[in-house]
Amino acid sequence: MTFSFNHYNYNVLDLEKSMTFYAEALGLKEVRRKEAPDGSWKLVYLGDGESDFTLELTWLRDHPQEYELGENETHLALRLDTDNYEEVHDYHKELGVICYENPEMGIYFIHDPDDYWIEILRCKK
Repeated sequence: MTFSFNHYNYNVLDLEKSMTFYAEALGLKEVRRKEAPDGSWKLVYLGDGESDFTLELTWLRDHPQEYELGENETHLALRLDTDNYEEVHDYHKELGVICYENPEMGIYFIHDPDDYWIEILRCKK
């Protein structure tokens, strides 16, 4: 039996705001979507244009409050495909989305509008 990665899910409060964030901060674009006939939910899948892996953004019309992430250290990690780490870091700093940095490890995290963390890794050499 073998498996391959397909997608990862984040629930979001404002679908358009989240889609804008992922497009601006990470260059992820919508590759497909599913919507309930009654408008109660939407699933939007974002891709990087390189791999088959997608990030699923789930919007639920009747979700009553912000999502409580607590101390959940679950996160999505993206590796740069070019060696322009400092340039990308500066861009994310200008966007105001960096929430944690660890220069010793050569990583930093950005957070989306719902406070999900995304780890940014240097290019493999």
